[in-house]
Amino acid sequence: MSRLLIAVFSILSHLPLAVLQAVGVALGWLVYLSSPRYAARMRENLAQSGLATDAVSQRRLLRQAVSATGMGALELVIAWGRSPTSIARLVKNCNNWHIVEEALAQNKGIIFITPHLGNYDIAGRYLSQRLIKRPQPIQLMAMYRPPKMAWLEPLMNAGRVREGGLTAPATAAGVRMVMKTLKARQTTIILPDQVPGQGDGVWAPFFGRPAYTMTLAPRLAQMDGVEVILFFGRRLGWGRGFEVEIARLPEPFTGDKTTDGAKLNQAVEQLIRQAPAQYLWSYNRYKTPAGVAPAETPNP
Repeated sequence: MSRLLIAVFSILSHLPLAVLQAVGVALGWLVYLSSPRYAARMRENLAQSGLATDAVSQRRLLRQAVSATGMGALELVIAWGRSPTSIARLVKNCNNWHIVEEALAQNKGIIFITPHLGNYDIAGRYLSQRLIKRPQPIQLMAMYRPPKMAWLEPLMNAGRVREGGLTAPATAAGVRMVMKTLKARQTTIILPDQVPGQGDGVWAPFFGRPAYTMTLAPRLAQMDGVEVILFFGRRLGWGRGFEVEIARLPEPFTGDKTTDGAKLNQAVEQLIRQAPAQYLWSYNRYKTPAGVAPAETPNP
């Protein structure tokens, strides 16, 4: 079954980017209009963000977000189906790559942090290609949470584990793999806005509302010789490709879980503000995981 899916994705991936994005827009609106719960969550999360200050701009941002979410879903066909070299060519520009080179010149392992913003799969493949083709090749390990639909996992991994790419599940064993990678002065990607499981997070503000936030990335950042670098892949106009933005962490982590959770969310917010319509607002970012005490509500 997985071989068949991989073959289908490979065939579909050769469709032009603009065609896949157009189909994605239609899919995004189909899901939005057919699922009241999904639609309500998008509206609530966007309203919570405060990124749109009036009713007109709120409606505009919502329309753009619905379309962008659908585009992102169909772009996975490319991210998991095309060759790494072909994927990397879709990135038309990369800003601040010197930040990466400076860290590597200091013999540091790098934690690349990117939220569900733009197309993180395509941007990650671009980073992987650029790192593996250096005179001294550097491997990139992407940490991932196994999807709820188990049949997607081999398809996802087949798309990412190519030409030097590595993956590690978001499990205890996967964390050990990432730590080994960083100790070897290699690199890893972590998505910071996934809701962690019990015991793996802290409540920290995210656009003004408590969100259960991972402690893993700040904890790994305390390792010797490790640097945190932010990035995301901004989607350009119809069929025009992508642009990768790279930035330093605004403030270093301190080692205090609660403080670092807030710093991590602030850094993610700064990235989202650069392309607010391209964030995955449909994600249930504010849920309370099983076994976790709800966030404390401040006294009035």
